[in-house]
Amino acid sequence: MSGNSTRLAVDIATRPAAALVPALLICGFTGGVALGALVAARAGDRRKRRVLELVCALLLGAAVARQGGWHEPMLGLLVLAMGALNNTFQRDGEIAVGLTYMTGALVRLGQALGARLAGERRGGTGAYALLWAGLAGGAVVGALTFVEAARLALWLGWGWAVLMLVAARRLEAAG
Repeated sequence: MSGNSTRLAVDIATRPAAALVPALLICGFTGGVALGALVAARAGDRRKRRVLELVCALLLGAAVARQGGWHEPMLGLLVLAMGALNNTFQRDGEIAVGLTYMTGALVRLGQALGARLAGERRGGTGAYALLWAGLAGGAVVGALTFVEAARLALWLGWGWAVLMLVAARRLEAAG
């Protein structure tokens, strides 16, 4: 959403009519976070599974919309899913790990590196580097898939979300 916020500002300054698109994407993402938080709050111990079920449903809807040629509904469902997904890692009602925050991952990595350089024995450097690498790698794979196999891209994303849902159910069953 950092990029969409920047795009919103540039569009407001240079072509105000175009600012509607990033504004709607930001609102959709925020709405998705709120929807995911509502599902998580009502799900109790089954929070991860219920949020992932919501994400899978939204991604399935986006894939179907893409197949039907409905671009705007597809984007709306995708941005809702991206927002909702952030509720899978909550601690005390707050999101502990931002799953779609490239900037946050780099800030945490930089802080951990700075702490190490200052002589602090604080962990997390590798974890934050892996988080950023996962975000960046996922973006590259997603972009390549979209370019090379556009019709399959959303179905692959939905399939991956289903696999994560299966993993969450197993973890839940294991206690």
